[in-house]
Amino acid sequence: MRWNLKEDPDKEIVTHLQNVLGVDNVIAKLLAQRDIKNYEEAKSFFRPSLSDLHDPYLMKDMDKAVMRIEEALNKKESILVFGDYDVDGTTSVALMYSYLKSFDINIETYIPDRYNEGYGVSYQGIDYAKQKNITLIIALDCGIKSIEHIDYAKGLGIDFIICDHHLPSDVIPNATAVLDPKREDCNYPYKELCGCGVGFKLIQAHSMHLKQPIEKIIPYLDLVATAIAADVVPITGENRILAYYGLKVINNTPRPGIEALMDLYDIKPYTMSDIVFKLAPKINAAGRIEHGNYTVDLLTKFTIEEAKQTVKKIVEINVERRTLDQGITEEALKQIIDQKTINTKSTIVYSPSWHKGVIGIVASRLIDTYYRPTLVFTDSGEYLAASARSVKNFDIYQALEVCSEYLIQFGGHMYAAGLTMKKENFEAFKSKFEQVVEDTIQETDLIPEIEIDSIIRFSNITDKFLRVLKQFEPFGPGNPSPVFMSKQAFDTGYAKTAGVNGEHLKMTLKQRGVSNKKFPAIGFNLGRQFEKVKEKQFLDIVYSIEENKWRNKVSIQVQIKDMQLSW
Repeated sequence: MRWNLKEDPDKEIVTHLQNVLGVDNVIAKLLAQRDIKNYEEAKSFFRPSLSDLHDPYLMKDMDKAVMRIEEALNKKESILVFGDYDVDGTTSVALMYSYLKSFDINIETYIPDRYNEGYGVSYQGIDYAKQKNITLIIALDCGIKSIEHIDYAKGLGIDFIICDHHLPSDVIPNATAVLDPKREDCNYPYKELCGCGVGFKLIQAHSMHLKQPIEKIIPYLDLVATAIAADVVPITGENRILAYYGLKVINNTPRPGIEALMDLYDIKPYTMSDIVFKLAPKINAAGRIEHGNYTVDLLTKFTIEEAKQTVKKIVEINVERRTLDQGITEEALKQIIDQKTINTKSTIVYSPSWHKGVIGIVASRLIDTYYRPTLVFTDSGEYLAASARSVKNFDIYQALEVCSEYLIQFGGHMYAAGLTMKKENFEAFKSKFEQVVEDTIQETDLIPEIEIDSIIRFSNITDKFLRVLKQFEPFGPGNPSPVFMSKQAFDTGYAKTAGVNGEHLKMTLKQRGVSNKKFPAIGFNLGRQFEKVKEKQFLDIVYSIEENKWRNKVSIQVQIKDMQLSW
């Protein structure tokens, strides 16, 4: 990996933070690196407050959306809540459905079938609404580009409220209200909400209209925090507040569906990382392999007993998902070797038999092995479909835009995208995409980078230091878990490999010149470095610091991310 030590922040700001907060130099530097400059900003960071949430009515069209919902409630209209099949979409639907259901009206949910309808607002969904005499559709995590669909619904006498967070095109759909902080004409102060976050702002606005205290809608934040974690949006600003309080709900009073998922693991308390790696894959599995309705059903259950029955089914689906993505990953890796494309600047693989629901996961796994922009193709009816994933600093959406002459449609963002194309265009597209990557990617971007916050000595690592670090949570994009470097560390003689194939490394480390400190260390997927460790050579290590809980004892452990011989 490339080691990138962040530049030292402004010394005056660091000194000021040390003085006003009474923290050491390392903590003050970490805060300054997160653009925190004074006591008030530090207070907001360490003690997120619901009172710092922005007024939802600052969002363009919010007043129209609230008024249309009020009209529907007063007239007892039937409402359809429509959302995408991923975690953000299904949690959004569960949130809006649960909130509106409390008003005793006829309300239904609709998740499009991934394979028959594809992503976003569908004509089938609109037709379903018409059959059910539904006059208002609330679309969440989708709809910002559904110009024709909204017009079609309007022709059938169905109104739309759109709650989306994706980039709009030049034309905004002709809906009753279009809530999207990324609209150019929207002055909402925070632009990085996920779809569920936009949905939450709508129920916050409606709740304010009814003059209810914000405590009334806090129980919905378990869904919002889950979506924030899974959709990999920045955990900064308003997202940090929503995630912070959402985690409190998850760990204290989760809804039955989330509690049933949490009961699968012996974890307490849950962190954002636990949601990403434990809960989200299961929530996502239903939409990938069968249907997102399973997830909405789970997240709207009223009792833990009912929820556990649905979780059983979702666990079975997830086992199938895991088997599929492991098998396809192996096939794809073999294809790369067979086609002799190991040394190219991009990866493009294709098989007509690969399951469309897992090709995005496969693309990410291929990047773990060959670190470069990756597209995984499979058949989708008469067309080809692909999931695209990228590496740091390379905009794969922009690269697809350059090749758009060969595409029927595409969407996504800098690091992840999806596309559809005619089969006969595959070779021409492949050739052009590979050339675009070749011409534009920097050589350094093809080597994984690890950003290091600070060089520290083992003497810096104390119980108090860890307690303060824990207050930096919740971690995620925009606020990653701090990463440190220490020089001339060495194993005390008990290093060993761990894991089925010895892929991990366990050690007890000391640092030259710091005689009174030693820490247990784990290095995931670093088993290959065992030889240099067991010989007690001096190592420069890059790591994060964490709590290790074992038999009711809590100790400090370091998690090694990379290491190299000291020079």
